Amino acid sequence: MSSVAVPFYQRRHKHFDQSYRNIQTRYILEEYAARKAASRQAAYYESSGLGKTTCRLCARRARTLAHEAMQESRKRSHEQKSHVSDEKRIRFTSELSALEKEIHTARHRAREHLDRLAVQRMVEESMALERHIIEERISRAPEILVRLRSHTVWEKMSVSLCFTVQGFPTPVVQWYKNEELISPASDPTKYRIESKYGVHVLHINRADFDDSATYSAVATNVHGQASTNCAVIVRRFREEEEPHPAAIMPFHLPMSYDVCFTHIDVQFLEKFGVTFATEGETLTLKCSMLITPELKRLRPRAEWYRDDVLIKDSKWTKLYFGEGQAALSFTHLNKDDEGLYTLRMVSRGGISECSAYLFVRDADALIAGAPGAPMDVKCHDANRDYVIVTWKPPNTTSESPVIGYFVDKCEVGLENWVQCNDAPVKVCKYPVTGLQEGRSYVFCVRAVNSAGISRPSRASEPVAALDPVDLERTQTVHVDEGRKIVISKDDLEGDVQIPGPPTNVHASEISKTYVVLSWDPPVPRGREPLTYFIEKSMVGSGSWQRVNAQVAVKSPRYAVFDLAEGKPYVFRVLSANKNGISDPSEITEPIQPQDTIVLPSAPGQVVATRNTKTSVVVQWDKPKHEEDLYGYYIDYSVVGSNRWEPSNHKPIKYNRFVVHGLETGEQYVFRVKAANAVGLSENSQESEAVTVQAALTCPSYPHGITLLNCDGHSMTLGWKAPTYSGGSPILGYYMDKREANHQNWHEVNSSLITQTIYTVKDLIEDAFYEFKVAAANLVGIGQPSDPSEHFKCKAWTMPEPGPAYDLMICEIRNTSLVLLWKAPVYEGKSPITGYLVDYKEVDTEDWITANEKPTPKRYFKVTDLHEGHTYVFKVRAVNDAGVGKSSEISEPVLVEERPGTKEIYSGVDDEGNIYLAFECKEATDASHFAWGKSYEEIDDSHKFKIETEGNHSKLYFKNPDKSDLGTYTISVSDTDGVSSSFIMDDEEFERLMALSYEIKNPTIPLKSELAYEVLDKGEVRFWIQAESLSPDSTFRFVINDKEVENSERHKINCDRPNGIIEMVMEKFTIDNEGTYTVQIQDGKAKNQSSLVLIGDAFKKLLAESELQRKEFLRKQGPHFSEFLYWKVTEECEVLLSCKVANTKKETDFKWYKDGSGVDVEELPDLQQGECHLSIPKLSRKDEGVYKATLSDDRGHDVSSLELSGKVYDDIILALSGMSGKSASPLKILCTEEGIRLQCFLKYYNEEMKVSWCHR
Repeated sequence: MSSVAVPFYQRRHKHFDQSYRNIQTRYILEEYAARKAASRQAAYYESSGLGKTTCRLCARRARTLAHEAMQESRKRSHEQKSHVSDEKRIRFTSELSALEKEIHTARHRAREHLDRLAVQRMVEESMALERHIIEERISRAPEILVRLRSHTVWEKMSVSLCFTVQGFPTPVVQWYKNEELISPASDPTKYRIESKYGVHVLHINRADFDDSATYSAVATNVHGQASTNCAVIVRRFREEEEPHPAAIMPFHLPMSYDVCFTHIDVQFLEKFGVTFATEGETLTLKCSMLITPELKRLRPRAEWYRDDVLIKDSKWTKLYFGEGQAALSFTHLNKDDEGLYTLRMVSRGGISECSAYLFVRDADALIAGAPGAPMDVKCHDANRDYVIVTWKPPNTTSESPVIGYFVDKCEVGLENWVQCNDAPVKVCKYPVTGLQEGRSYVFCVRAVNSAGISRPSRASEPVAALDPVDLERTQTVHVDEGRKIVISKDDLEGDVQIPGPPTNVHASEISKTYVVLSWDPPVPRGREPLTYFIEKSMVGSGSWQRVNAQVAVKSPRYAVFDLAEGKPYVFRVLSANKNGISDPSEITEPIQPQDTIVLPSAPGQVVATRNTKTSVVVQWDKPKHEEDLYGYYIDYSVVGSNRWEPSNHKPIKYNRFVVHGLETGEQYVFRVKAANAVGLSENSQESEAVTVQAALTCPSYPHGITLLNCDGHSMTLGWKAPTYSGGSPILGYYMDKREANHQNWHEVNSSLITQTIYTVKDLIEDAFYEFKVAAANLVGIGQPSDPSEHFKCKAWTMPEPGPAYDLMICEIRNTSLVLLWKAPVYEGKSPITGYLVDYKEVDTEDWITANEKPTPKRYFKVTDLHEGHTYVFKVRAVNDAGVGKSSEISEPVLVEERPGTKEIYSGVDDEGNIYLAFECKEATDASHFAWGKSYEEIDDSHKFKIETEGNHSKLYFKNPDKSDLGTYTISVSDTDGVSSSFIMDDEEFERLMALSYEIKNPTIPLKSELAYEVLDKGEVRFWIQAESLSPDSTFRFVINDKEVENSERHKINCDRPNGIIEMVMEKFTIDNEGTYTVQIQDGKAKNQSSLVLIGDAFKKLLAESELQRKEFLRKQGPHFSEFLYWKVTEECEVLLSCKVANTKKETDFKWYKDGSGVDVEELPDLQQGECHLSIPKLSRKDEGVYKATLSDDRGHDVSSLELSGKVYDDIILALSGMSGKSASPLKILCTEEGIRLQCFLKYYNEEMKVSWCHR
């Protein structure tokens, strides 16, 4: 089938060929035949009727007439047929002519239609291209032509706020009230928004007092955004002066953001602390507070600051304030977010604030070893097609140094990032050219080092490619009735055909790789758009080269690259418009490409001082060359680790920084490096090592002042030491007293009280007194305690004991704790027999006695407590008279195991001394490790020795014995109650004693005891192997209690690295029977091993040695490596074989049977190493002793094989098996004797047994 498409005008047209004439002829012939048949039939009937009455003559005449009639009829028919045919041919011809004309007309119309479509498509494409060009030209960010105006109205009045904006594409406008989006759908009766022809109107219906606010309108398109705002003040009648709400201050004032009108008190309940996060994470800083009074309309203002810069709602940060909580949320953290964050609650009562540092670590690198991402990407000096991008370099510690940066750009609204520079730029500044005028862009930067490329930085803020000079060339003239007329300077300059040359051509940026030229546009410049061409010339060359010959520059800025390093250049600029090009500008001064900024020098001396338990203050001297510094990076390292970690991940501008996140008790060193646009300086010298501890301060106040005894003229008082000593040991206490109802305090002691118990004398009997105590340390005197209750100076005479005092709680675990106390000073009328311990939860009233029977000890372990609950405790002493006074109630204690709690552990040192050890990283220089046994402090220097170094303390047992069994405790002062205990039972004591004995009496561990082996020549080697031996180790061999020395007879050797000691005896004889011993000493360690070779053991070794010696001598000449053996071949022959070695051409080989030589057809080739003797058909006559001999001038060797007995039977058995495998199939033979079954074998012997089987 043809694949050619039929034209549309032929699809319904009927096609004819020449066969239509044949059809017409057939039709005429058929009609003629029918008529002829009808005439014949009529003539026949007529002739039949006349024949009866006419004669033959009449019949002939009739036939003649009929023939004539028929001829006439045929003639007429022929004429008629010709006439009809002519008519039909004429009609068909006319129809065909009309059809051809119609087809021609249709073709003409179709051609015209197609031409019209082509022209229309061409016009549409041209219009689309022109429209695109026009859109490109008119595309621009929104621009506010008429701004919003502030309004002051009375209540119930309506307000219309309007402004005019232009931009392409058409900007989308959103309205805001106090920075909250206005949605007409939320309140359709209040707001109505209109937008026509760039004029946007917000209608506020029936304004009330709550509508007083700041209203903003934001216009946005893909190229940027613009905003305008105004204030609406709704006034009402006031009988008394009422304060304006925050949002209705007159617009020309600083608004309510700087003014508060009501006294509001803000108290922080929960503050945010120092926070550590990682790039890419989300984070929220929260702060809960109590606001008094809490008013809905007048609330304090919550302001968040980062490094004293106010933070506003953005894509990266979200602010929240309400319900007693202020929060700052980060949607995607970057290192740009690192810094000191401050929340300021501003009210008339003042400013309440809290601050903490946020550290943002680098996210995991996409490539191992790649640097961190740059930060703080900003755009400067934006113009029509040019912008300068700057950033800050990342910190590097273990990574290789940064060698450059890649700058990427992306048009706002798109996701297509384009790399701006082909080669990495080495400074943190890069001029980006080739921007399209009127469009907005964002930029990001990636750092490069030898390992790879970093993650991209956070994108910069959008920047529009616009000429800021264009805004300066417009002037606004105010006329009557508030109308404005905007006049452009282009209208005042008149018609300028060819522009003048630019002026003030100079280099605004000079770098090693580029020079940024800047100039002022010509004046007058004319109304036509200006472009510029830049030309350069190397000084002394005399020729000018156009830099941008292909693309003209639209901005009065241009970055010139590809300049020869170290060569000076001069430049000039030409301005151009559609009418022509101006004359060149004045030539610049010679400009040489070079780095104007150099690497900063290393910072000076670094000093680290204690701050808190997890932080250190680091200070340093500024570098000598500190121009254009971005800031400093601080690194820290644990002493001895040589592994540096970054502290801050964003440069800080000050030369003092608090390094957080350190481990208490560890020693650290610090270093600092400076950063500027060129990169990072060398590291400063390391600081002195500093231990992370709290800074030295005055001690906290004592507490729990208790009256312990009174005799009527003096009082004995006790108190608890301060919770924190301030980092320095407490030197003593000062006490003040005063009588009740007196105002003045009087000093009790002029010198320090070194204990926590003191007797105040010279008191007035029956008078009431109160006391307070202050602690002192190296720094000074701390705050005094709260005044005690009033104590009456009356002698104690009761029979019951007084109160216990100095309650101390230690070993706090999840369900238990240990309570310690001191015995009462006043015992009563009889000795104290025990103590009762009471406790209760803080929120309950009922006390529970922990022990049913009084305990005679001054400590007690309280168990079965509830984890996470808070308890208080008290102690009552008991004597024969009864239960005495209760002690002071202890401080509330939370029953919960502290994180990082450690226990006492036991061990033995290198010298075999048994010790108990404890480590406390919370310990400070003022901390004291108090060891005790049975909760009483150890002071027996004859049995124990205490060594404390840093945050480690050890208790050594000088002469350990069974009396040392018991419970050992330790408590660390100036900490949050760090304490622990250890039970030394029999099993643990025996283990430590055994380990101590092994260390004091060490043995050298042996891998192998003393053993022997026989060498190839019959020598005997004695050897022993230890785990390892030092170079100073010694040893000796002892045989039968006599030491042997290294000699020819006894070759002694020692491989100390492998711990092998050996002695080789060349001739081992019957005289060497006895006991062999090796003694080893390595320092204090000793060991020995013995081997007894007497009797059968010695005879066995002697025989083995002699056999090995003979075998060695045999192998010195020609010898048999394998002695005679037999095997059966597939041909059922017996083959006697042997293997020979160490032969030569002169070596003689012979076979013997029963002492007689055996003749062989061919002598064996000894060089091949194998000899064979074939026995074709073995029989009894072949039994005998076969020998093979080897001999030459070096010696001889014999190998024999007895072919008889069991050997002969084994051979016959092997031959039977091989012969059976060779048997042919059974054959049937008919003989005179009958049917015979037979088969053929390769070998048969009468001694073979044959068995026939049937079925």
